[in-house]
Amino acid sequence: MRNFLKIAQGVDVMPLLVALHQRPDLWDQNRLRTTHELTPHKQVSDIWLRFNDLNKYEQTGDPSSVIDEHESICYPAFHALPQARQMIMNLMARVEGIRLGRCLITRLMPGRKIDPHVDGGEHAAYYERFHVVLQGNPGSIFRCGDETVQMLTGEVWWFDNSVEHEVINNSAEERLHLIVDIRTIK
Repeated sequence: MRNFLKIAQGVDVMPLLVALHQRPDLWDQNRLRTTHELTPHKQVSDIWLRFNDLNKYEQTGDPSSVIDEHESICYPAFHALPQARQMIMNLMARVEGIRLGRCLITRLMPGRKIDPHVDGGEHAAYYERFHVVLQGNPGSIFRCGDETVQMLTGEVWWFDNSVEHEVINNSAEERLHLIVDIRTIK
């Protein structure tokens, strides 16, 4: 496979799933990624752990001021979910990360999709994109280019987000992924 690489499996995701169940208030506190015009993520709910500082966007109203920045800041959910922090830091060590970028938890309900898109801009070119599958079941399809995978609970994947990709959740359960952007030694 050119566009996907499974880098781990059997990760214990249950502590983070329990924490998410106990903190439903963390979902959708920041909706820029899911509500801006032309977003492919309009059917997704997010928890921002680390993301760009929205002060620039709020001052200018220009979404590109958020999209193309390399620096991410910690949002309150990063501190509220130590279980996520542990997974993120373990992943940084595993891939020899030298800089941590955006970190999100995304939820896609059954029968929903993420539209085909390419992650462009400087941020996507600078960082590698990893998915820690918190809940993934057969029927949830992730396509990147001409390749398709089913990412299952406890797996960790790298994928090439510079290639067109989409997700269709045809499973009976919600799809939950921890998305982590890491600058690695190349």
